[in-house]
Amino acid sequence: MTVADVYREFGVREARDVSPAYERLARHVASDNDLLDRLAALPAPKRQPNLLFAVVRLLGGPVTDPAGFRAFALDRWDEIAAQLLVRATQTNEVGRTAALLPVLAALPQPLALIDVGASAGLCLFPDRYAYRYGTRTVGAGAPLLDCAATGFTPPERLPRVAWRAGLDLNPLDVTDPDHVAWLDALIWPEHTHRRDRLRQAVEVARADPPHLVRGDAVTDLPALAAQAPPGATLVIYHTSMAYQLPDPQAFVDVVRALPARWVAVEGPALVGAELPAPPSPALHNVLTLDGEPFAWVRGHGESLTWFGRNIH
Repeated sequence: MTVADVYREFGVREARDVSPAYERLARHVASDNDLLDRLAALPAPKRQPNLLFAVVRLLGGPVTDPAGFRAFALDRWDEIAAQLLVRATQTNEVGRTAALLPVLAALPQPLALIDVGASAGLCLFPDRYAYRYGTRTVGAGAPLLDCAATGFTPPERLPRVAWRAGLDLNPLDVTDPDHVAWLDALIWPEHTHRRDRLRQAVEVARADPPHLVRGDAVTDLPALAAQAPPGATLVIYHTSMAYQLPDPQAFVDVVRALPARWVAVEGPALVGAELPAPPSPALHNVLTLDGEPFAWVRGHGESLTWFGRNIH
């Protein structure tokens, strides 16, 4: 797949009907040879649309006007490239916990949680947020996370968490304004609701800073898992992280060897099983428990379409 293909696919499958600004921008980049040549000189993981657009936002550049974006990017490409090389898409979208909740609430309680690719650890607090699945609300905290639920009955209660920890190559600190600014830059321009709930989730995490470990998902996960307290169900989970791994199968092998339940919201390629057709051509991830697929999930957790067995 060429760089232009990556941007065209992002515009069609991820940004369409979700972010008109990023759909326009992706289409423009896909047809701009000057920008494509510069992107092609970078390592493949650093060419991602989300990463490029977020870096330009962080540097104060325009992302709603393709012509202004192009002028800014070409004028300051050296600075942009330097940021692309040292940053990653650590979106830490708390809306994805709405997809995790039905599985977490159904497991034997209490839970010991490890979020792999934790970023700032905001998805380590599924028991502190509130969720609205259509007309049913679960929990009473903030932020309130909306998820369109199809094909399943939402849980009646939140999980009980006895211990929580995160693993990341470059964990972000919720008390560091620069780190929080990067999380904000990763949010798409029209998504004021996501920006609001980011602020609320950061406040939750600042009140009880999560235990975050700097380390590799493959080599350092067993040691962190060994720290989990006895008497709690150890749950290792991750959301939209596996595509960044150099060897996803090595990670899967490590997780399966641990005495833990494994929950993932990742692309269909990680599942390795036959799946029903997704609800629409838009990009969907798959919710799995111990490798068994249960539901289609939109990228930010805004919808959950259940197709698996009942786990309640």
